[in-house]
Amino acid sequence: MRKRYWIPLAIIAVALIGFFGVLPGYLEASMNKIDGKPLIAVSPEAAALHRSLHIVDLHSDTLMWARELTEAGGRGHEDLPRLTAGNVTLQVFASTTKSPRGLNYDSNPSDSDVLPALLIAQRQPAATWTSLLARSLFHAAKLDRSVALAQGRLVKVTDPFSLDRLLGKHASAGGPVGAMLSIEGLHDLEGKPENLAKLYAAGFRMAGLTHFFDNELAGSMHGERKGGLTPFGRQIVGLMEDRGMIVDIAHCSHQCLAEVLAMARRPVVSSHGGVQATCQVNRNLTDDEIKGVARTGGVVGIGYWDAAACDTSPRAVAKAIKYVRDLVGIDYVGLGSDYDGATTVRFDTSQLVQVTQALLDEGFSPQQIRAVMGGNALRVIRAGLLPLPQLRSSPSGGGGSAKR
Repeated sequence: MRKRYWIPLAIIAVALIGFFGVLPGYLEASMNKIDGKPLIAVSPEAAALHRSLHIVDLHSDTLMWARELTEAGGRGHEDLPRLTAGNVTLQVFASTTKSPRGLNYDSNPSDSDVLPALLIAQRQPAATWTSLLARSLFHAAKLDRSVALAQGRLVKVTDPFSLDRLLGKHASAGGPVGAMLSIEGLHDLEGKPENLAKLYAAGFRMAGLTHFFDNELAGSMHGERKGGLTPFGRQIVGLMEDRGMIVDIAHCSHQCLAEVLAMARRPVVSSHGGVQATCQVNRNLTDDEIKGVARTGGVVGIGYWDAAACDTSPRAVAKAIKYVRDLVGIDYVGLGSDYDGATTVRFDTSQLVQVTQALLDEGFSPQQIRAVMGGNALRVIRAGLLPLPQLRSSPSGGGGSAKR
């Protein structure tokens, strides 16, 4: 009799171990890959220049996965040891809270979500299984725990003062890495403007309006209707700028993007993506959209995966950066890796010298490389974090003035 009950229980136990212990790591390893193709040779000049840079990456999804950020990982694209090895000064960590079934670049419904199974498998709190707001607050708490564990090697950036402290400590390679929170689609507001204050209190300082589907704020480039800003969306953009949160137009529909740029009072970012001229994917920006971002004084973050650059090579990334430079000027382009965002890349964050070398090979000067690798993003972040009255009365920061 005991054996009859023991066998099914053992089968259930093995299944649970597989679900909770193996599945999360397997899923991440299968979705966040390095393609293993040859890297480019790095010169002593590029290596020395890279060590002197302040590097900023405007977007990664590392917080979504069941890994401790402070520990060296055997999967994915980044963690604190790899960020330090790559000489990253500031990493913007996004909170991804919903992913529709059958995810694609063309058209996705807004009424499905495949993330709950992953969250359950990763043993996240039960509140995150159903609440999008709870998922973002969990990501914020997760980052706070990592900052505490890092004992000064990872520091949270929430205002110009913490940014200045970070830059002072990161005067040379090997300094602490800064972490700033962002949101991939403000559907986590759950339709309530008062939730923006909760997200701000948790440390979020940047947010995209949409992700892969239309929501209460706006149409997505990958949604079914692809419309513009809703009245709620306009309200939230205004509240973000008043509070000191940077508006990210990545994933916005063309109409949404145009309407945000028309009403923006602060620099706007496209945190991660590419440009149509070098990679004709609907995810990427047209020339007019790049010019619109530049007119706000903002930055276009270039990604490293194939749909952003139509290749994973650092040379393809550099060509997209060069295109933006030639179109609107050096001050309006930066880095937006989309690391750990279900992407396949050529190099992880420890190998960012690959981008420095590719830019040198494209004829960029050291000063231009400093702007691209972080100077431009730092200028925009500083402007975005300032309250509007201070922003209006302050001189423009380094990295070039905005074209109006």
